[in-house]
Amino acid sequence: MISGRGLGHTGGTLDKLESIPGFNVTQSPEQMQALLEQAGCCIVGQSEQLVPADGILYAARDVTATVDSLPLITASILSKKLVEGLSALVVDVKFGGAAVFPNQEQARELARTLVGVGASLGLRVAAALTAMDKPLGRCVGNALEVEEALLCMDGAGPPDLRDLVTTLGGALLWLSGHAGTQAQGAARVAAALDDGSALGRFERMLAAQGVDPGLARALCSGSPAERRQLLPRAQEQEELLAPADGTVELVRALPLALVLHELGAGRNRAGEPLRLGVGAELLVDVGQRLRRGTPWLRVHRDGPALSGPQRRALQEALVLSDRAPFAPPSPFAELVLPPQQ
Repeated sequence: MISGRGLGHTGGTLDKLESIPGFNVTQSPEQMQALLEQAGCCIVGQSEQLVPADGILYAARDVTATVDSLPLITASILSKKLVEGLSALVVDVKFGGAAVFPNQEQARELARTLVGVGASLGLRVAAALTAMDKPLGRCVGNALEVEEALLCMDGAGPPDLRDLVTTLGGALLWLSGHAGTQAQGAARVAAALDDGSALGRFERMLAAQGVDPGLARALCSGSPAERRQLLPRAQEQEELLAPADGTVELVRALPLALVLHELGAGRNRAGEPLRLGVGAELLVDVGQRLRRGTPWLRVHRDGPALSGPQRRALQEALVLSDRAPFAPPSPFAELVLPPQQ
């Protein structure tokens, strides 16, 4: 996978992986080939040899208010994928309060563009539309999301994260002919999470891309508490309390992302260093009944205590209602398929 860095208030795959000490995202095409032979997978960034123009445009979009340009998004995504020589691609197109596109209709326009342009270039592309009104899983922030990804590969972790991973993975296995149906593909992905094979493969990838083998093993076999000691940690933690009784209707992702961006989890200028341990943990689930005074959010910060405006913005992200507790909906909304499917 050729991936990118954070854009605006959203996180980037490369930034998250670089919170693992030693992980090297800069690989030549020859090194990528060796990684695939050695570990079976790799996640790398653009380079002078691979999609060099996208690296320039990607950084420019972040600082020129063109993050949501449909042609630039399409070019950025598909250029990185086409150079890999893929047989099939599933793209996760977000919509909602914290996404580039606020509603499903606009996201569907991008999805259809990706599918259509991909087809015209000989690539089978399917685009999943998934909701981004609330955070996916319970963690926001670079190192914290690595911890949560490891939990998912333990066969545990938040149900919405697992649901999305198995749905997208299942669609890719089906689209590439490795599963008879999308559901069968999803079952295979779930089995890989539960039997440890996904985690074992991830450990091999970490070691192949520069992580000390002992650290890779400790991360992939340790407890959550042990993992936290091995990854970047923020200097302080601060909890926010529920202001009233109620059922958690929604935790708005955008205010969380903007405050964490201010605290150093995101960048304002291309190339700016990140505070990899900064982030937040949700201590409640959507649909859960909450009592006033119950901790609902834990903020991991490096600087001084949250300012008044930051604290207010975070508290306003918690939306409570009077209705009975309920099961949270899946983030997956629909799958846009190529014409032949």
